[in-house]
Amino acid sequence: MATATQQKAKSKQAPSSTVFKWEGTDKKGNKVKGETTAASMTIVRATLRKQGINTKKVRKKPKELFSASAKKISPLDIALFTRQLATMMKAGVPLVQSFEIVADGVDNPSMRDLVLKIKTEVEAGNSLAAAIGKHPMYFDDLFCSLVDAGEQSGALETMLDRIAIYKEKSEALKLKIKKASKYPITVLIVAGVVTAILLLKVVPVFEELFSSFGAELPAFTQMVLGMSEWMQEYWYILLGSIIGGAFAFKQAKIRSQAFNDAYDKTILKLPIVGDIIYKATIARFARTLSTTFSAGVPLVEALDSVAGATGNVIYRNAVNIVKEEVSSGTQLNVSMKATGVFPPMAIQMVSIGEESGALDSMLDKVANYYEDEVDNAVDGLTSMMEPLIMAFLGVVIGGLIVAMYLPIFQLGAVV
Repeated sequence: MATATQQKAKSKQAPSSTVFKWEGTDKKGNKVKGETTAASMTIVRATLRKQGINTKKVRKKPKELFSASAKKISPLDIALFTRQLATMMKAGVPLVQSFEIVADGVDNPSMRDLVLKIKTEVEAGNSLAAAIGKHPMYFDDLFCSLVDAGEQSGALETMLDRIAIYKEKSEALKLKIKKASKYPITVLIVAGVVTAILLLKVVPVFEELFSSFGAELPAFTQMVLGMSEWMQEYWYILLGSIIGGAFAFKQAKIRSQAFNDAYDKTILKLPIVGDIIYKATIARFARTLSTTFSAGVPLVEALDSVAGATGNVIYRNAVNIVKEEVSSGTQLNVSMKATGVFPPMAIQMVSIGEESGALDSMLDKVANYYEDEVDNAVDGLTSMMEPLIMAFLGVVIGGLIVAMYLPIFQLGAVV
């Protein structure tokens, strides 16, 4: 049987599939209609004829520009698809029929079309690994390799279940990281917007009032008035700098490997957040290696997939070093310890796993432990950030208000 890479290379030469709408009658003469994904109308008619349907009309489905069909397919959609497919197959449902059941229950039209395209490829005689390999945007090399291993070993339903667990855990970990950053970022944006409104709209009103006092204003008030005047005159520079900085950062992340490497190294050194990223990286390393190794993938080949899945240049380089040492006969735990970036607990668990012959099980325990650690750290960070953010908002917004009322308080004291 061809490997997933060979199948993927062959699949690039295959014609792209199109969605066709059809109408016809079944064996009892009842009118039926539906949609089918295929390479041509001829294939659609032949497929329907095998199902006992006499087709009357077949046409390409028109593309809808401003509809829900433009909704993107998220990693969570892929995780849910994998879980549903694994559940169907473990229940004894044939693979092609499983695709139909999953497609019927999908709310995202784009995801439904993807499932139907994969179903068409499998119906045409291609393996599942080859079918999903035609969609690298949604199914990476690791996913395709694991499916290919499952098909070759005759345990596809078990492998799909492992992949589903892996995808679910990976996405849950990503959501935890986003949760740690989303709340403070949102509050900071709101604070920035409120501050800008105060400086542009509210402070000028007080400035007109203070001009009639004929007395020297407090230094704090003068500073705020100066900030307001600068904002009124050069607000477009500040806004342009923010937009330009965000765009430059995004482009640097996309185009510059050196920038990404520096960013990865810096983020690990940040207080609190760096610890969360560190634990999440160890969890990803253990989860990916556990999944690939338990699938029967040789350790050296499994480490290839793990290197890219860590999500951090320090650990990607460390895993590559580990791979070279393991390929030369060194034990995994010894290689991990030599890099100096893996925690002692993970190294000890790997050592026990190697000695007992249960490496995949021990790696799974390491992944669970650090995923729980990330969860606890995120909850603790959120609890700690709430009073800090409230204090920050109080200082910024309250400071502006106090600066405006300070001259009035002084005037009242004189009177």
